[in-house]
Amino acid sequence: MENNLGRILVIDDNEDVLFSAKMLLRKYAREVVMEKNPKKIPFLLTNEEFDLILLDMNYSQDITSGQEGFYWLQEILKYDPSAVVIMITAFGDVEMAVRAVKEGATDFVLKPWQNEKLIATLSAASKLRNSYKEVTQLKEVNRTLTAELNTSPDIIMGNSTAMQQLFSIIDKVARTDADILLLGENGTGKEVIARTIHQRSARADKVFVTVDMGAVTESLFESELFGHKKGAFTDAREDRIGRIEAANGGTLFLDEIGNLSLAMQAKLLTVLQRREVIRVGTNKPIPVNIRLICATNMPLKEMVQRNEFRQDLLYRINTVELNLPPLRNRLDDIPIFAEHFLGMYARKYKQPLKRLAESGLTRLRRYGWPGNVRELQHVLERASIMSDNRELQADDFFFLAESEVSQTIATPDTNNSRSLDELEREAVQRALDKHDGNISKAAKELGLSRGALYRRLEKYEL
Repeated sequence: MENNLGRILVIDDNEDVLFSAKMLLRKYAREVVMEKNPKKIPFLLTNEEFDLILLDMNYSQDITSGQEGFYWLQEILKYDPSAVVIMITAFGDVEMAVRAVKEGATDFVLKPWQNEKLIATLSAASKLRNSYKEVTQLKEVNRTLTAELNTSPDIIMGNSTAMQQLFSIIDKVARTDADILLLGENGTGKEVIARTIHQRSARADKVFVTVDMGAVTESLFESELFGHKKGAFTDAREDRIGRIEAANGGTLFLDEIGNLSLAMQAKLLTVLQRREVIRVGTNKPIPVNIRLICATNMPLKEMVQRNEFRQDLLYRINTVELNLPPLRNRLDDIPIFAEHFLGMYARKYKQPLKRLAESGLTRLRRYGWPGNVRELQHVLERASIMSDNRELQADDFFFLAESEVSQTIATPDTNNSRSLDELEREAVQRALDKHDGNISKAAKELGLSRGALYRRLEKYEL
């Protein structure tokens, strides 16, 4: 049992009691902190974390009733609702013991205590404390996993040269713990790649936690990522661990990291450098062991030059940098995606398996795919639902306007070639016109999230 009891706080106004407790407990605890003045409890609990607390019930104001002890018990539980508190007094009775337990104490011992009995009591209390921690951790991990399980199934596929080169790099980096930055347009499969790296790593049996940084507001950034203590702000009704702490031992995937403000970048950098988080409302650092994968479709190096992204944060997150090719540069992969998605939707909608006819494939190859693989998935889902054909022909994709992207790529020196920004702007405008300005429908057709579409509307002043 040596050092198994963790950090113990002993609060008693009798120096002899404190000395005796320290002499007894120092070989069983990692550390014993002694305090004569109970008024220092708020300071101690705000700045430090204790596994067990031994609390005297009677102080100078009232040496027999135990009222001060009950008061400080409630104060302790305000700061840490899962605190394990053992009440101690020389003036106890059965009624007082029952009340102490009802008000939140874990146990009750009388002075002078029997050493063996006190150690046995603390040992049982320590196991309870560990159980509280495990339950809290499991609840948050379960909440995270439940959200993750509701996402679409992972797929990583492709026979194109670009994808084969990417697979080769993934095999090398997945086995390491190196931080990775994934770069690529929306819909290219950055989260899928991140999950694949996790599944091929030594952390595969641990949790994979995703955070969409573009959806985290600045006001909730610290609470969402670092966690908070009950009462830290108006809606903080209970203690909650943050997403970084929930990923402890596993992989943390920060998507859309280029959307962070400079203030949020600074806070994140501090956590990544120290590998510890401090929950909002406390000053206690909590060590975390994570494998970090970040992703963005934004030009971070250009943003560094414009002082929009911290250079030291970029160095921290891109030990290995992977660039995901857009679908228009890997058109040979369309057939394998079509086979996968059409099979998936045949099962989902309980309909006969449909295949892609040559004319349908030709139409898909002539489209520019601003929304990349995600857009292709939505297009195939729509066609599989609406078409009565067992083979999807070109007419089954009538809703796709033939983009000039493929022509531009094929003949880059022609006078009619236009920039990808121009082509993307046209695609966004067509989708908006088609759906009478409905953002949700336009985003779905383009294979974008609502947030990503709003950013394009702002970019192109639409």
